[in-house]
Amino acid sequence: MTAIDTLKQAFNEHQAVITALEPLLPEIAAVADVMRNCLANGGKILLFGNGGSAADSQHIAAEIVGRYKKERRGLPAIALTTDTSILTSVGNDYGFDFIFSRQVEALCTPADVVIGFSTSGNSRNVVLGIEKAREIGAITVAMTGGTGGKLANLCDHVLTMPTSDTPRIQEAHILIGHSLCDLVEAD
Repeated sequence: MTAIDTLKQAFNEHQAVITALEPLLPEIAAVADVMRNCLANGGKILLFGNGGSAADSQHIAAEIVGRYKKERRGLPAIALTTDTSILTSVGNDYGFDFIFSRQVEALCTPADVVIGFSTSGNSRNVVLGIEKAREIGAITVAMTGGTGGKLANLCDHVLTMPTSDTPRIQEAHILIGHSLCDLVEAD
């Protein structure tokens, strides 16, 4: 396969996944409504995931705090993937599985929305973070792929990408993340 063939294949696979997201539009709109209501009522958005999903969490938090497209006041969002002192101390003292649940325990209130990113839906530390958010009474959202994994049965809102291919899942996650930011900013 030539480089051009490889690129065409990736672009075609990307396009097929993005087209297959259409059935998720009502749930995406519902998540945006939950986020808007949360922010309007003094809550905050907490986001977390591992690897590329950690980067997606940070990216979406930055769009919410800074701005997406519109000049507006900063809105409260925190990516729980950014504080290396917390991540390493909790990882060292309690174990890597607890790096998100411990932060959720410390920072989350029932007024908040907690978004867990996991391409498989089975990342143990993400599952434990969502479980802690549920105990607290926050609204939980899963951004997953494939079958949705364990998160599909734990969260109030589940956005499962219609593929098991990690790069395509992550591309769809960022499109949905941007779409959520767009709707959060809508008048």
